[in-house]
Amino acid sequence: MNKIAVIGSNSFSGSHFIDMLLEERDSEVLGLSRSPEKSALFLPYKKQDTSRFRFFQMDLNRDIDKIMDLFDIEKPEMIVNFAAQSEVGPSWDHPEQWFRTNCLGIVNLTNKLKDREYFKRYVHISSPEVYGTCLGIVKEDAPFNPSTPYAASKAAGDMFIQVLIKNFNFPAILIRSTNVYGPGQQLFKIIPRSIIYIKMGKKIALHGDGLAVKSYIHIRDTSHGELAAMEKGRLGSIYHLSPESGYAVRDVVRKICDLMGRDFEASTVSVGERLGQDAAYVIDSSRARDELGWYPKITLDEGLADVIDWVEDYWEQIQKEPLDYIHKP
Repeated sequence: MNKIAVIGSNSFSGSHFIDMLLEERDSEVLGLSRSPEKSALFLPYKKQDTSRFRFFQMDLNRDIDKIMDLFDIEKPEMIVNFAAQSEVGPSWDHPEQWFRTNCLGIVNLTNKLKDREYFKRYVHISSPEVYGTCLGIVKEDAPFNPSTPYAASKAAGDMFIQVLIKNFNFPAILIRSTNVYGPGQQLFKIIPRSIIYIKMGKKIALHGDGLAVKSYIHIRDTSHGELAAMEKGRLGSIYHLSPESGYAVRDVVRKICDLMGRDFEASTVSVGERLGQDAAYVIDSSRARDELGWYPKITLDEGLADVIDWVEDYWEQIQKEPLDYIHKP
């Protein structure tokens, strides 16, 4: 039985990765997050047999020595890092906090890890936002062109990891996935928020009339891609995980309205565009398809229905949760 450490286990993507590991692999899993464990509303692995899972409340910025002590004792073979300040819009308000986690926190962690020999692979969850607007065929060697403090902070962390790869053969693999969605996502994200607002009879705000194009990919498909990269990806490589095409945000909201039997025009209102909003995120994932045998299997209609079912199942609890982003420095 191998041992896998997942940093950022409370995150949407991290929690689903753990859920998949417990369901599909005979692995011992260590989860690390700065906050206490959330409820099953946001942590799908809570419905699994968690006898092979242990949780540790540790902050990447404040508890790096404790994290390294834990790793030195447990000696995980694989380390997958989802930890990040991940919201784009709020990064304009306190960019130094985004750089503290997404750059300095990553530098501190990976610089210490480079001297440990017990782990075989470090999988780093990056973002296609580092490329800025993604139009045409955007491959893994595309130049960085960030449009927001969030994107710049992610690019800076990625660059340091690439320095470690170049100079120390650091066994890293970087993942850049497009717009992930699914059950358990933060309620302020466009897909769960749209479903919730429709149920509440509130108007859905479409920034820039919802014309920005996103490449929506179900969280389970992303988790399988991350697993494939962890198990058989080439060390030092970057892998894109994305569908073959994108959808305008307004078209995704229209699909949700159709699935819920509501009128799109009556359910939405157009508002101003967000600062730094890139026009499109459509990236090429042929490397992951060719080298890992990965491809997304869940259609957008199937995935949206999955999220609607989740909202319905947890509706009583969701109504008690905040629907807006709450920043934690």
